[in-house]
Amino acid sequence: MFNIHDIPIPSLPQFVMARKVRITFLFIITSIFFFATFYHLYLRDSISDINVDYPPILSVSSKEANNNNLVIRENISSPITRLDIPALLSDLDQDPDIIPSVSILMPDWEVYVIISPDYTPLISLHDRYICVYETREVSPAIHAGELRLPIRSLFKCELPRRARRRLPFKQTTLMKSSEKLPAPAVMAAEPELLRWSFLVYDSLTTEDDVVLFVKGLNNHQGINREPNEFRCVFDSKGKKVIRTTLTSSVQEVFRCNHPDPTIFFEGGERVLVSLEVLLPVPVIVPSVAYYYSTPRKLEHNEKSEKAHLCACTMVYNVGKFLKEWVLYHSKIGVEKFVLYDNGSDDDFDKVVDELVQEGYNVKTYFWLWPKTQEAGFSHSAIYAKDSCSWMMYIDVDEFVYSPLWSNLSRPSTSLLHSFLPHPKNVQDVSVEKRQVAEISIPCYEFGPSNQSSHPITGVTQGYNCRRKVENRHKSFVYLDAVHHSLLNVIHHFILKQGYKEKKVSVHDMAVNHYKFQAWPEFKAKFRRRVSAYVVDWTKELNPGSKDRTPGLGFNPVEPRGWPLKFCEVYDNGLKDLTRRWFALKSPITRLDYSMAWQR
Repeated sequence: MFNIHDIPIPSLPQFVMARKVRITFLFIITSIFFFATFYHLYLRDSISDINVDYPPILSVSSKEANNNNLVIRENISSPITRLDIPALLSDLDQDPDIIPSVSILMPDWEVYVIISPDYTPLISLHDRYICVYETREVSPAIHAGELRLPIRSLFKCELPRRARRRLPFKQTTLMKSSEKLPAPAVMAAEPELLRWSFLVYDSLTTEDDVVLFVKGLNNHQGINREPNEFRCVFDSKGKKVIRTTLTSSVQEVFRCNHPDPTIFFEGGERVLVSLEVLLPVPVIVPSVAYYYSTPRKLEHNEKSEKAHLCACTMVYNVGKFLKEWVLYHSKIGVEKFVLYDNGSDDDFDKVVDELVQEGYNVKTYFWLWPKTQEAGFSHSAIYAKDSCSWMMYIDVDEFVYSPLWSNLSRPSTSLLHSFLPHPKNVQDVSVEKRQVAEISIPCYEFGPSNQSSHPITGVTQGYNCRRKVENRHKSFVYLDAVHHSLLNVIHHFILKQGYKEKKVSVHDMAVNHYKFQAWPEFKAKFRRRVSAYVVDWTKELNPGSKDRTPGLGFNPVEPRGWPLKFCEVYDNGLKDLTRRWFALKSPITRLDYSMAWQR
């Protein structure tokens, strides 16, 4: 007979123990759910520069097989012994609405979409384009410019938040906004996005060799891998593959020998070029660069003489500053300006066109790649060598000035030339007879000078208060003397044996660096630093670095008292000089004059 008293009753300690187990289990489940949610909503958005730890082998997206192998593509399935670029097509790849392209995942969840050189002529800036992702989300595609040799249109898109949570990231599809979205099966079949952190992004051919610009191999300043760890790889539509040895590996610049033209490249076909990492397992860096046997040079009129002095800089949205900088430096001796455009979206192109129409020799090179200033300057040292003897490397907010000019009533194009030596081919390389091939000029850093916005008469008129002591140097470089490695740091190049640098006294010449401008202008610098080895303003690293602004945190928030910061000495030298040289009587300002560069 059943007796209720026979049912065992748990003791109080047993009851408490069971309850604790249930609470602990509930806590663990809740914690896992919380952290998973937190990661998807926040942490993933903070990781946009994806590091690739496993350089892959090559294959090509099926939608690119129609485009003469638009890109050397990664495939992480196995090591490589040769370039593997199959030209496989299926019914899914015949969608006429999909624009042949290849995409790169950039920092800050930006995607660069590079159009096939065959399709680029069909791109119309009057049409609206969109980027389509595997999640079926879309984002506007903004035309950013055109890469050179071959000409390829480049669009920028933002990777949608939901698409950031699906790994692996698949290639972005570009199409006109009016077209029907591709079938899910087409999107799912796409290979992975290329990563900016591991990529051959440009190449340059000289008479003697081939120069590649590569992200992800020499990542630390001053630490470079040996040339014998790599080989250059040249591929012609997957039919012929040639490898050549390297002669230099420094920063993001790799130099290698030409392939043998007698066994390669028939009929003017496009040739992809990349870099093979030999150890520990041979792997090839994904690439969007092409090889041309003919040297690539800055446009130069063979009938005209080589410019004695040019100026080179990397620019982003400098439309409002450019005329002042070009007009001033052209009047004191700069004959040609070479501007590497880092993706400007202001009126930069319009201002350049106006300057050209007015007779100024201004050349631009579309260089959208972020944090590649050193590589861009290395590029210019080769690209412009046949057009320029000396190159002045300064920024658009920097103006060369000599106190010795203070009494001159008008500018002269001989002013800068008088500071330059004329080195010849060096025969005797003894130290005491080395030729001067680089002029180092000290910089004065100017503060906001109580300005709250960009001065309408220009920076040389608006900013007149600076720090007392000079900081950093900029340089004039004799391009024929630049070292084979093209190594440069902070606007200075390493020179060939037999050449030397000369430092100029601040009493003879200085660079007025209008660095700390009115807050709305200075705030724009938080976008991104241009140097590959300088931490971005928003990164909480190296707070004591000279590249940081004293008193400024890691966010674009105006510090208290900004208009009067960095004001230790009032310096009106260049202000008075430019007013004497360039002032025009005009009623268009509240002053009794306007400057020649005002529009």
